[in-house]
Amino acid sequence: MAKRSGSADLPLHGGRVPKWLGDRLTKLGGVMTEAIILHYGRDEFLRRMAHPFWFQSFGAVMGMDWHSSGITTSVIGALKRGLLPRSAELGIHVCGGRGAQSRKTPSELLAIGDRVGLDAERLVSRLVAKIDSAAVQDGFDLYLHGFIVTDDGKWVVVQQGMNGDQRQARRYHWLSENLESFLDSPHAAIEGNTQGVIVNLADRRAERSREGQIDLLAKLGPDRIVREALAVRRAEPVFAHIPDQLSLPHLIMPAHHDVREKDVNMSRLHATLASAAERAPKDFQELLLTPGVGARTVEALAMVAEVVHGAPCRFSDPARFSLAHGGKDRHPFPVPLKIYDETLKVMKSAVSKGKLGHTEELEALRRLDEQARRLEHYVTGPDLKEIVAGEFRRSASLGGRSIFGWEPPAETETSGE
Repeated sequence: MAKRSGSADLPLHGGRVPKWLGDRLTKLGGVMTEAIILHYGRDEFLRRMAHPFWFQSFGAVMGMDWHSSGITTSVIGALKRGLLPRSAELGIHVCGGRGAQSRKTPSELLAIGDRVGLDAERLVSRLVAKIDSAAVQDGFDLYLHGFIVTDDGKWVVVQQGMNGDQRQARRYHWLSENLESFLDSPHAAIEGNTQGVIVNLADRRAERSREGQIDLLAKLGPDRIVREALAVRRAEPVFAHIPDQLSLPHLIMPAHHDVREKDVNMSRLHATLASAAERAPKDFQELLLTPGVGARTVEALAMVAEVVHGAPCRFSDPARFSLAHGGKDRHPFPVPLKIYDETLKVMKSAVSKGKLGHTEELEALRRLDEQARRLEHYVTGPDLKEIVAGEFRRSASLGGRSIFGWEPPAETETSGE
């Protein structure tokens, strides 16, 4: 039985990802996926995609809006584009997407099956969508369906629905690992805003309810059931006590765009900054021989390394990872393209050499993450407002850009590195 890991509120956001960021999302998402698979294997990557907190942090470290529903669309789209050239090598494939793309999932799966010898007919994309749209009645209409499958038939599904009236979204995660039945608590996790009581007929404890509904349909017929339902609706509420065992713990993603100190685990952030300052000259300028890789780039690399190596408990504050590469909407600060491109350069070099057996650069990234965790309980640093203000002061020199354009130089702007 697949286990649920929780739920979270996701403000519903519109808009498009600009090409200058979308291209970088594709590259960084692809190379981070390669690093995870290289270190931990394809199964572990699927498990992480099924973890709602990790998924949100993954999107945030790539420069997407850290708290919004847009991360889902952007991450699935970036992975679909970024992994396509590597799919034969990695043995992993991304299907579906938003809107019309979601309806292409079955044909895409069949095409993959023909290429790699996978029995695509047995894959269950349509049933997964049917359960989330019908068996789980929570007021959200599905509009995104992403299906990630490996050559050996293991898969993860990420779906998202919206409630336009409430301006909220809910994300659903499915994982094939240990899945016995689609009607036996199959979700790895559900993320979204609580809209009152959720009727979840896919829960294993709802078996008697499912059987009863089938029995009613056989005995009464649809017309009689509709009349009885209308009578119940007109009567006093009879479900005064809802079993709490069907409820899910959830992470509340706030409506505010700006990143606030309460959204961030500051001890972990300070540890990341301290680790970058200490290891930048030792492990990166000397090892990678890359001019300009100073502490600010290594700060971003440290957060990327944590997403690659970190344990599930470390992703309870996705906002922290937005401090790696900012956000397209200037929250917490404009995307520093010079830092972003340097991060990409280092990650590509490390992964390319790692695949050839030269793991020194990958190990440098892993040590960066390890040191940050060791420093977590000892170091202190500036408050979040001061950190963000510093990023804005030097944003222009770091190639700061957002959906509003390039950042103009600040009067007190200092050197980027």
